[in-house]
Amino acid sequence: MGIAGLGRLGQFHAENMAGRAPSIELVRVVDPIEDVARSTGERLGVQWSTAYDDVLNDSSIEAVVIASPTPYHAPMIEQAAAAGKHIFCEKPVSLAREPAERAIPTARAAGVKLQIGFHRRFDPDWAAATSRIKAGELGDVYLFRTSLRDMRPPSIDYIKTSGGFFLDVTVHDFDTARWMIGEIDEVSAFGAALSDPAFATVGDIDNAVVVLRFASGALGVIDNSRAAGYGYECSTEVMGSRATARIGYHRRVNVEWLTPGAATVDYVANFIERYPRAYVLELEDFAAAVRTDRPVAVTGEDALAAFMLCQAAERSFRQAGPVKLRHTKRDGHVVYETA
Repeated sequence: MGIAGLGRLGQFHAENMAGRAPSIELVRVVDPIEDVARSTGERLGVQWSTAYDDVLNDSSIEAVVIASPTPYHAPMIEQAAAAGKHIFCEKPVSLAREPAERAIPTARAAGVKLQIGFHRRFDPDWAAATSRIKAGELGDVYLFRTSLRDMRPPSIDYIKTSGGFFLDVTVHDFDTARWMIGEIDEVSAFGAALSDPAFATVGDIDNAVVVLRFASGALGVIDNSRAAGYGYECSTEVMGSRATARIGYHRRVNVEWLTPGAATVDYVANFIERYPRAYVLELEDFAAAVRTDRPVAVTGEDALAAFMLCQAAERSFRQAGPVKLRHTKRDGHVVYETA
């Protein structure tokens, strides 16, 4: 495999491919910044390049990981598909619907795998809970609640090109909601710029609450923050008629420090600390899909569904009202439209 895009997440993927994912051989790393590409290649002991075509034209490379900035995802998917390379792409596929709707069928028509990087599906805790929910152990689902909170916000320059709060942050929660509970009929979103007025100046927010109504009748609540302060948190609770599942381990060590009148525990600082195993497992699962020619676990259509839910949340927030959705099956995949 090769990887294109060596920012923070791209570096993490490259390190996993080079040393922590035994079924993968990392052949080449690519980044348009020569110093980044060279230093990463030399550190990991693989070839490096500044040109994406060097991956696509390398006959020894079967698959590519796309971890470039989001505006490049869709065209890079199409290029990889034309070159016959299987594709693992970070979320989202695009900042707009039309490029995603071109890229996803292009990959399918080319006969290559396309998996999207929704890593939470591969975290052992979330996967175990979801398996038991789908087996019926929870009974009828009444309530889904999930939190995704960053310790501190990224730069305003990043915010300007992120696609907006819901597409950059809540997209993971929408995918988790569909995966764990099922399709969503209605979205109501509320948001505010609270930690820094600069968010409002660029038309974005830093905190949000989203209320969901599932097709099953179950309710859902998502809360997100870019500025939690105390650490990084990603937790989920699903309440049913027979049981309740809670997921949310955010500590580096199993030590609780007790002093008179207080107890202290540590907290992870970011998603890389929280999900080291999940990021390896999603790449291993993708490699297994390529090797055994089976469907990938997270499809481009899953990414498009999450994108449409983000668009519904954005519309709900801007219009201050609920947005209803339709979801139908097309070619074996669920397709979302706003009602």
